[in-house]
Amino acid sequence: MVKRELTAPERSFFVFGPRQTGKSTWLSQLSAGPTWTVNLLQNEIYYRYLRDPSQFRREALEKITSGTNWIIVDEVQKLPALLDEVHGLLESTSVKFILSGSSARKLKRVRANLLGGRALLRAMHPFTVLELGQQFDLETALQWGTLPPLFGLPKGDRKDLLVSYVELYLREEIQLEGLVRNLGGFTRFIDFAASYCGEILNYSSVAKEAGLPIKTVQSYFEVLEDTLIALRLPAWTESPLKRLVSHPKMYLFDNGVTNALTHRLAGALDPGLRGRLFEQFLVQETFRRLDYGRADSALWYWRTNNGAEVDLLIEIGAKLVAAVEFRSRPAVSGADLSGLRSFRADHPEVSCYLVCTAPERFQLEFAKVLPWREYVELLVQLSEGPASNP
Repeated sequence: MVKRELTAPERSFFVFGPRQTGKSTWLSQLSAGPTWTVNLLQNEIYYRYLRDPSQFRREALEKITSGTNWIIVDEVQKLPALLDEVHGLLESTSVKFILSGSSARKLKRVRANLLGGRALLRAMHPFTVLELGQQFDLETALQWGTLPPLFGLPKGDRKDLLVSYVELYLREEIQLEGLVRNLGGFTRFIDFAASYCGEILNYSSVAKEAGLPIKTVQSYFEVLEDTLIALRLPAWTESPLKRLVSHPKMYLFDNGVTNALTHRLAGALDPGLRGRLFEQFLVQETFRRLDYGRADSALWYWRTNNGAEVDLLIEIGAKLVAAVEFRSRPAVSGADLSGLRSFRADHPEVSCYLVCTAPERFQLEFAKVLPWREYVELLVQLSEGPASNP
C-alpha cells in the first residue's frame, strides 16, 4: 500500500483533486477518530439530501451525540447546499469536517458557502516519486503517468483506463458538473490544449485551431486550472535589463492523460518528445512536492524576447532560490547552460541547476548538474524553506 504524502490537518478542511488521484482511498485510511462518512456518489444518499438538506444536519447531530467527532462528505461539489448545514454544525458543535471533491470551481460558481475560513484547503495529486519509492520507474511515468488506478495493470489495460478517463471525465463529466456548456467546443479545445503542454500559450492560435472565440479558450484554460487538471506556469517578468516574454505556459497534471489526449500511448516514446515529457513530469513533481510540504512557494519560467529561456524558477518565501533546466539525457555540456547563463547575468545570487539522467552529480561551470532523483531530494529540502537550500 502506498503511503500518501498529504497530511491531514487537525481541523476541518477541504481536499480537492482530479478524479482517480486517490482521495476516497486516502480518506478511508485516515485514523482521525470516530468518523461518519457521507458519499454523495451514492444515489440514495444524494437524493435524500437533495430533497431535504436539513436531513443531513439531523443525522449528523445524532452521530455527534453518539460520539462521532469527524464527518467526511465525499464529492461535496455535487450538493453545495449541504455546506450551509456544515457551517451551522461547525458553529454549534465541536465536530470537524473533511469535505472532498474534484474541484471548488462549481462551488464558487454557484456562490456556495465556503465556510468563511473555518476549513483549510488541501489538494490531492497523482502519485509522487517519494510516495512510490522503489516502485517508481521513470520511463513508465513519462509515458503512462502516475494515476493510482494504473499501478499493477498490464499496458493494454492502462491504455483503456486512460482513454476512458479522457473520454468520460475530461470531456463529459466536466460538462455534467456545469463547468462548460459547449461539449463539442470543449472537446476540440482539450485536444489542442494537450498539444500545447510545456509551450508558451498563444490563446489566439488555440482559438483559431479549435474554431472558438478567444475569450472562450481563456475560460476553458481557467476551467482546467480550477479543476487541478492543468498547472499554469507564469512568466517571470522582473528583470532590470531584458525585455521578457509575459505569456504563461501550461502543463497538464499527468503525463498519461497528456499522452492519451495526443494519442501517444502506443509504442515507444519518440526521443524528441521524451524531452518534453521529462520536463513536464518534473515540473509536476516540483508543484506536488512543494504543495504537500506546505511551502510558501511560487513557480515561474523565464524567457527573453530573443529566445533565452529557463524552464523553471522556484520562489520560496518571496525569494528566488533556484533556476532549473531539464535535459532528458545523461550527457550535458556548457551549451546546455545558455539559458541559465543569460538568467544568471541578471540574478547571480540564485542557485542554478541542470537536471538530467546523469548517474551522479557534478559541477559544470556555475551550475550544479543533478541526476533527476537528487533533484527530487532537493525539492524536499526546498519545501522546508530557503535556509535549507544546499
